[in-house]
This record gives sequence, structure tokens and C-alpha cells, in this order.
Amino acid sequence: MAPEQMAEPAQHGPALPPPRPLDAIDQDILQMLQADGRASIRSVAERVHVSRANAYARINRLLEDGVIRGFGARVNHERAGQGTSAYITLKIVQNSWRTVREQLRQLPGASHIALVGGDFDVLLLVHTPDNRALRELVLTRLQAIPEVLSSRTLLVFEEEDLEPQG
Repeated sequence: MAPEQMAEPAQHGPALPPPRPLDAIDQDILQMLQADGRASIRSVAERVHVSRANAYARINRLLEDGVIRGFGARVNHERAGQGTSAYITLKIVQNSWRTVREQLRQLPGASHIALVGGDFDVLLLVHTPDNRALRELVLTRLQAIPEVLSSRTLLVFEEEDLEPQG
């Protein structure tokens, strides 16, 4: 990858202001919300020993600064009918990251896309119902992207989400 390709910020959409420094309370709030994104403002405030108004303001600031990108559920893909998972590495045409990224976002089951340095350019995590759907995704959908020069598929046998350290 050329250096100018790697200089693009990770966020998309409107430019975010520079992040403000995080203090110990902010770090505790982040840790708590990573463990339980459904935690109430009241429980966050009690846990980090601040008022509800202060907890609410801090969470809003973390959202506005882009520190918290959103809230979601950790899904057991197998139980959700997406029993086949794979990491796919891609080599792409130089200076085509933005174009490739937009096409990868449209792939069914794509859950993580990263521009990386090393022996390949892109790391893609996908979840599909079965091997047939994975084969279709790799051999038909990925190979139809003109900027993709080559790919390698690494089948995931077992996976585990790590809980935040506390």
C-alpha cells in the first residue's frame, strides 16, 4: 500500500473534532458500556460515582467525539443462522481502497473490513449460512470486483468474543 492510502481516517461521514482527553471516569464509563451496552444512565452514574446528569453529559460527549461509535448486540452467528465464518485476505489494486471498501460493504454477511499492512491489503470477516453461501460470496461476488487481484479464505472453526478487561 502506498503511504497516501493509509493516511485516510478510519471514520466516515462528517469530520469529527479532535478527541478530548479521557479521564479515569470516562475510561470507567467506556469499560462499563463495553461490558453492557444496555446499562442505564442511573447504573452508570452509581458505578462511576457521578450524578446522572454528569454521566449523561459524559456519554453524550463520548458519542459526539466519536469515541463511542454506537451500541449493538454481540451475536452468536451460528445460532443466528450464520454458521460459517471466514476471514478473507485480499490483495487489491494500488489506490483502490475507497472503491473496494464501498463494494465490500455491500456484501451479505460482511461484518468487519480493515485496510492493513503486510502480505495483503484488506482483511474481511464474513458470516454466511453455510459453505455454499461462502463459496458464492468468494468465487462470484469478490472475484467480480475488478480491483481485487487475489484472495485467500481462512475458515473459522471456532470463535469467541472477548469481554473487556476489568
